[in-house]
Amino acid sequence: MENEKIPLLGMTLDELREVASEVGLPAFAAKQLADWLYKKKVTQISEMTNIAKAKREALSERYEVGACPPVDFVRSVDGTVKYLFSAGPERFVESVFIPADERATLCVSSQVGCKMNCLFCMTGKQGFKANLTASQIMNQIQALPERERLTNVVFMGMGEPLDNLNEVFKAMEILTAPYGYAWSPKRITVSTIGLLKGLRRFLEESDCHLAVSLHSPLPDERQTLMPMERVAPIERVVELIRQYDFSHQRRVSFEYILFKDLNDSPRHAKALAELLRGIPCRVNLIRFHAIPNVPLQPTDMARMVAFRDDLNRRGMICTIRASRGEDIFAACGMLSTAKSRTFVENKKEWKL
Repeated sequence: MENEKIPLLGMTLDELREVASEVGLPAFAAKQLADWLYKKKVTQISEMTNIAKAKREALSERYEVGACPPVDFVRSVDGTVKYLFSAGPERFVESVFIPADERATLCVSSQVGCKMNCLFCMTGKQGFKANLTASQIMNQIQALPERERLTNVVFMGMGEPLDNLNEVFKAMEILTAPYGYAWSPKRITVSTIGLLKGLRRFLEESDCHLAVSLHSPLPDERQTLMPMERVAPIERVVELIRQYDFSHQRRVSFEYILFKDLNDSPRHAKALAELLRGIPCRVNLIRFHAIPNVPLQPTDMARMVAFRDDLNRRGMICTIRASRGEDIFAACGMLSTAKSRTFVENKKEWKL
């Protein structure tokens, strides 16, 4: 829209310097803006009281903070909360807050929908709608009701982070830079199917943790689950990861959803151990959350335990991730899909 204001939330220090210059503020005012945005977390430009009133008014003519609360949420009996945020007209993304003992993790989205079209993912069934801006990514964190409890952020919500790497990098800079949240990179994990160009840049430019969606060590079978295996073969993904040091601060894990009678056999455990041999990593086994019109079924717990124990005997560090939020649209994309369909149905009614 022509008169829509530009959000300051999600801007890096360099971008805030440009804003300051535009309204006639000195360069050092960029740090003042960042302090109000990311440390004090104000919601209105008028609250930035160490900036002259006239300059605040000049800022407000074109800019706004841009923090918007969630439009909906569902809360699980286990304490997990799935929040829904607006990402433009009739577009929604999800964030999932997961409290656990001393940790509190937020899974954030990076796209509206997804291009990857993984068989087991509800988000992929939406198709791709848009990349989120750094502002929309940061808003999921900054507008979170439990933000003061957060210990970790995982880019493991809707979308493929490495398909929107520039905006994800801006968000990670704000989270880790002294002018921003000043978090350690060890508090941030990026989950990806392994888009090779983006993965190389991430490995070279970031110290954040990496989680790779693997789901089958056998290329033909992985391709039936994840069509992008054709352009991001898991063997090439693993070979690229081998070129980087994961022995110290940065950690790599491999996410493995177990599907009944598909990828949960001893043959798969053996192939997985061989594929990852020599990489200091962890394999996280994940229970599948069923989604509509997909003929995949979750592996039972006994077989998950057997698969884990098999990998451990083969020298891998393997754990079973606790399943959270199964009573609240557990699968990623379920809540946003339901909300979008509600809009579509309402539109049909309005036209009658």
